[in-house]
Amino acid sequence: MTALIRTFDAAADILVVDRDGPKAAGLAADTGYAAALVSGATVRAAGYEELAGARLVIITAGVNEKAGGATDRNDPRGRLVLVPQNAAAFAEIVPAVVAAAPEATLLVVTDPPDPLADLTRALAGHDRVVSTGTVIDSLRFRFHLARELDVATRDVDAYVLGEHGTSEVFCWSNATVGGTPVLDVFTASGRDPAEMRSHIESTVRFGNITIIDGIGASQHGIGAVVGRLAEAILTDEHAVLPVASFRADYGVTMALPSVLGAAGVVRTIAPKLDDGERELLDKSARVLREASRTALAYR
Repeated sequence: MTALIRTFDAAADILVVDRDGPKAAGLAADTGYAAALVSGATVRAAGYEELAGARLVIITAGVNEKAGGATDRNDPRGRLVLVPQNAAAFAEIVPAVVAAAPEATLLVVTDPPDPLADLTRALAGHDRVVSTGTVIDSLRFRFHLARELDVATRDVDAYVLGEHGTSEVFCWSNATVGGTPVLDVFTASGRDPAEMRSHIESTVRFGNITIIDGIGASQHGIGAVVGRLAEAILTDEHAVLPVASFRADYGVTMALPSVLGAAGVVRTIAPKLDDGERELLDKSARVLREASRTALAYR
């Protein structure tokens, strides 16, 4: 499925494109009824040719983790096993999108989003390509930290960087609550920081599989993330979020705190990391470069 948002002042024209016409129509109707409660947006099924003039195209097509066999906690590849199937789909979808909406910013949601963003960038021939990166991972990190600290999630500042996947990097060295390092707070409360790190990292890293075990697919969290990213892009907000874009210094698309605007990532803000985190980020980049080589073979 490819979803498009085209803004007209305060309202939006949202088109749903899917090779399964009835599915697109059903999704558009269901979403349209929800939108009617809170906005003036219109939602309808459409074809690629109707994407002309789009400012943003959100690409969610492809097999999900359960259907693609990416739910084994012991498989270090994680979501990367989906690259061949979903890269083949993107090889068909992206050229059609770009032909119809050459000026649109492209937001890649499909797993694994970072290698697929590299493929999208190559197929589109421009840099207005962003993946959802580690926004959902960072939210999960903050959520579980907040639970352990017994504070509101919004008051925890913490990032996950690198791959949206098993090689992701938890930035413990700059994770804070109330300006105080969270590891110091754990120590002061008598809890073992190493034990807390291990527990929270495992919970976050495999949070998607826990959700899939329960309801079949991760839906609501990533849906909220996509809505937030769409808002930031369409309003040229310059919000700072850990989305992923192509990083020439790493030679791959990967997530870092980034300023997000109408044309995608305006710039990245390099976080201060400790030696261990820098090493892990380099490792994550190597993992992503290998995955991207596989994805780019579908150009």
